[in-house]
Amino acid sequence: MIEVVGVRFKSSGRIYYYLPQKGEQYSYKQKVVVESQKVKNVAEVAIPNKQVAKKDLPDELNTIIQLADETQLEQVQKNKIDALNAFDVAKKKIREHQLEMKLVDVEYTLDRSKMMFSFTADGRIDFRELVRDLASIFKTRIELKQIGVRDEAKKLGGIGPCGRPLCCSTFLGDFVPVSIKMAKDQNLSLNPTKISGLCGRLMCCLNYENDEYERLRKMMPDFGEKVQTPDGMGKVIGLNLLNEVIKVKLVSRETPVEYQYDELIKND
Repeated sequence: MIEVVGVRFKSSGRIYYYLPQKGEQYSYKQKVVVESQKVKNVAEVAIPNKQVAKKDLPDELNTIIQLADETQLEQVQKNKIDALNAFDVAKKKIREHQLEMKLVDVEYTLDRSKMMFSFTADGRIDFRELVRDLASIFKTRIELKQIGVRDEAKKLGGIGPCGRPLCCSTFLGDFVPVSIKMAKDQNLSLNPTKISGLCGRLMCCLNYENDEYERLRKMMPDFGEKVQTPDGMGKVIGLNLLNEVIKVKLVSRETPVEYQYDELIKND
């Protein structure tokens, strides 16, 4: 087991593990300075000191450099303001170069040794001239990163069809695979406007109850299956999985009858 600390660079971002300074105990939401991709950034403690099995950790772990001081926290705020101004400059340059790309976000590293520009585009973009322009304006290393529409929604945030802030921008660290089969298993409308999020992809929340639906589908009879009920044999014509209710068309009755799963007679 290795003692580590989990940190996030964004409030809803992925958690990365770092080694603590020797003898140092870190608290939830404390601001710390860490090195990531050879540049320094301020991160927030998401998981205080804990023991984790070595096999569940990356091969190489960096050590937290220090607790962030007031000067560094002020620098973070100044970087955010300057990044907003840089966003406008970069959009103007994109138009000048007539590039088919949509700028989403601009970030500075803590020491301003690098600027990261995130964008979306339908295909590959030759942005070499744009990078040269931006480097000459901002006098620092420039990184342009093409992201997907899900990542765009995560960065920008918004209100989902449920009326609540987007899961991806509030608490989801990583995106999980979501398939149309999940919607089918949950008897949801397959109308794309009903099961798609702001990003235009299937809603992440389709995955939340998927394990329970899969468990219940394996346990309960399927549509068209013949079952033995207290009132005789019948055929399954409806399922309410979460309530474990089965609608059966009986041989001996015209009107379908609903039964709890536990009421069915099992053939041992």
